[in-house]
Amino acid sequence: MTLSTPAATSANTPSDALPATPDYDAWPVEVAIHNVSHTPRQVEVRWEDGRVSQYHSIWLRENAADDSTVNPATRERILDLSRLGAWPTVSEARLDDAGALEIVFAPEQRRLRFHPGWLRAHDYTHLAELDAPLPPATLWKGSERDAPTTLDARDWLATDDDPLAPDACLESALEAVIGEGLVRLRNLPTEPGSLDAIARRIGPPRATNFGTLFDVRAKPDPDSNAYTSIALPPHVDLPTREYQPGLQLLHCLENDTVGGEAVMMDGFAVAEALRERHPEHFATLTRVRWCYANTARTTDHVWYAPMIKLDDDGNFDEVRIADFLRGPLMAPFEDVEPAYAALMALQRLLREPEFALRFTYTPGDMVIFDNRRLLHARDAFDVGQGGRRWLQGCYLERDEARSRLRMLRRAHRQQRVDALGQG
Repeated sequence: MTLSTPAATSANTPSDALPATPDYDAWPVEVAIHNVSHTPRQVEVRWEDGRVSQYHSIWLRENAADDSTVNPATRERILDLSRLGAWPTVSEARLDDAGALEIVFAPEQRRLRFHPGWLRAHDYTHLAELDAPLPPATLWKGSERDAPTTLDARDWLATDDDPLAPDACLESALEAVIGEGLVRLRNLPTEPGSLDAIARRIGPPRATNFGTLFDVRAKPDPDSNAYTSIALPPHVDLPTREYQPGLQLLHCLENDTVGGEAVMMDGFAVAEALRERHPEHFATLTRVRWCYANTARTTDHVWYAPMIKLDDDGNFDEVRIADFLRGPLMAPFEDVEPAYAALMALQRLLREPEFALRFTYTPGDMVIFDNRRLLHARDAFDVGQGGRRWLQGCYLERDEARSRLRMLRRAHRQQRVDALGQG
């Protein structure tokens, strides 16, 4: 390896400023680079806390922040690696006077600088040690808690709309939704339609055939069991869609009925219990595609998918559980009986009290929950004694919550950059 020491500043290299990064984020330099060494295809960075990081030359070349690599107006990549003429290699690597990594790439003979805070945050040789970008999923049972994570949201709509403005309540709410799948907000306005502005603090609502905002209350000529006063079994909404909504918001405007207690359960915890107790049934429900159908008078939504979906690492990604929205099973002949045996094992688990978290809606309450993870249900309620139960709901996507939380965390990083005088 060639060992490089801090270099004299070249004519086109600023000595008093860190270089740009290939994104809009802020990356505080909390640990400086100590020294740098390289081979043609790798760069090794030794940090002042003793960590050693290695980066491939090709990875560094396509993650540079200059205007040959990214459009400075959009920070989107414009470099096409295949047009470089040869594999990008390192002919020089050194630490410049600002503490940045400076590399000369062949065959271009292009000198590029890399921000040390950005490099540290994207150190793929130490993936397990990097800060988790988002809260991991934490499975829970209703018997383990008295209530959902609950926050006072009376200032939810009074907060600055600047996406980089700190917002402790919003950040805590998003962390709970992403990690636990559920959060309850209290002391929100109860004006009809105020849900739209409440939701847009996270992101734009998703319209469906039920509208952008929908009213959950008993009504004549209903097109969903939700619009009656009967009990609803544990379910997710709209499994009938290719991409079922990621988040659901339910906002209580009125509730003085008898009954109608809300029930929430972690579908991932139920699926994990099925995997532990009946692995053969679990495997069946991750494989067999069920029919989900919402065939109303004016729409006909149908989709086929397994009830339990895992990601590439074997972690839970989504569940599609909604008995009243299942159409006829259209599976290979030999899968029909195993599929129903697995379904009934799951249904028995859903009746076990330990999974259910029960609570009552108070006007001004709102729950936000992961609709591809959490199952929600309700007890029947009595409208014959003049009571009224009115919830307004809407859907968002998981992506909006993740993006909003990343922006709030970006604000924290910017504060650290400012405090360190690196802005």
